[in-house]
Amino acid sequence: MSAPIWKPNTTVAAVVEHQGLFLLVEEETEAGLRFNQPAGHLDADESLLLACVRETREETAYLVKPTALVGIYQWSPPTKPGLTYLRFAYAAEVKVEGNPMLGVTVNNVALAAIQSDGMTMARLDKGIVRAVWLSYEEVLACRYRHRSPLVLQCIEDYRAGRRFPLDLIRHYD
Repeated sequence: MSAPIWKPNTTVAAVVEHQGLFLLVEEETEAGLRFNQPAGHLDADESLLLACVRETREETAYLVKPTALVGIYQWSPPTKPGLTYLRFAYAAEVKVEGNPMLGVTVNNVALAAIQSDGMTMARLDKGIVRAVWLSYEEVLACRYRHRSPLVLQCIEDYRAGRRFPLDLIRHYD
């Protein structure tokens, strides 16, 4: 009998920057309140791009359009042996047309984003306290509260201009 095949947890994250501010979520974790990019797990039968859009919508109430792949990151939390995350981080733009809330902190049970029919209301994912826009300096200042080292690394790579075309990763149904 062979050993089971080990598989990392596949996740996506959106690095969203608008007018010098980065969109982060403040969320409840086992270690207390932490900051993260809008991020989450890939669902069955879902492309990485769709997962990025879905997770950002669920955690921030903003609709985004991925524009490039920033990087692929492998991380094993030191406090959880045997657990590994494989994160696909995408640069994404917020759909800004007609969105009066762009750049405003969105608290849970708050306003959602623009859809073709206008503003909609939505509750953010369980555990998300708020979606907040922070400057790079503010992101640095709260790095001790980041969910993982990937939060700052993704922003650093984005700021360094790392952009790979979306078609680098192919999705087949």
